[in-house]
Amino acid sequence: MRNIHDFEQLRSVSALLEAVWGRSEEGVPMNTDVLRSIVHAGGAVTGAYSSEGALVGAAALTPSVPSMASYSFIAAAQRGGSDAGIGYAIKMYQRSWALQNGFTTMSWTFDPLVSRNARFNLVKLGAIARVYEEAFYGQPTDEISGDDEADRLVACWALDSERAVRASAAINAALSPSAASDPTTEDALRPPADALMSARGPDGLPMTVSRTDSRWCRVPRDIVALRTSDPGQASAWRMAVREVFTDAFSAGLQATSMSRDSWYRLTPKGTV
Repeated sequence: MRNIHDFEQLRSVSALLEAVWGRSEEGVPMNTDVLRSIVHAGGAVTGAYSSEGALVGAAALTPSVPSMASYSFIAAAQRGGSDAGIGYAIKMYQRSWALQNGFTTMSWTFDPLVSRNARFNLVKLGAIARVYEEAFYGQPTDEISGDDEADRLVACWALDSERAVRASAAINAALSPSAASDPTTEDALRPPADALMSARGPDGLPMTVSRTDSRWCRVPRDIVALRTSDPGQASAWRMAVREVFTDAFSAGLQATSMSRDSWYRLTPKGTV
């Protein structure tokens, strides 16, 4: 892992971002000039390299507002092969760099319908989402988002919080060859058996349930595939999830976790 300053190496980052995210009508996700400007403005462009020296992942962040905050623009890990933890390594490197440079929070946006990203952000990193942005990127044309409106959740990562430290410790323990899975922890992320259903999803199965002051919202297992196979149903999911989150956030809830079977948990602000 290292931060990149050289223009030609930044050109390689731009090429990797294009390989992962594809091109849109406006071109590559982030061109080399913009990456160079981010570095010059006091931000960081981070590269993850294989043992052979090949660039396999990258991310970019800049200072943000309020003070002591940073904003992560984009991240990508090379497609193909097994999950080598490249994305997690990049975020940990960004966290370390941010703390060393006086930033105590980091934020970014992610697609609320992509459950694996939600689990990565909320569970593996320990971020929290309290803001839902409708059509944040308008109607994108990249190769992953489809052609529907691009709603986004805003992840807020308190870098030096107990939650972030605890998440990091849990992941490091899980990476240990001798570590055993903890089903109790995973069960706590799923809706309890006595939760009351309040709505069904576009697939006809329970989508939102609640108990006392917590709610759970289910999203598709693979929205990227669904956007190709059934764009109409994918759009229906977006509208349904938009309604759930808009209502939940208005009621003072926050998204704090995602189960392996694609259930968000929404809890009152101040709880984790």
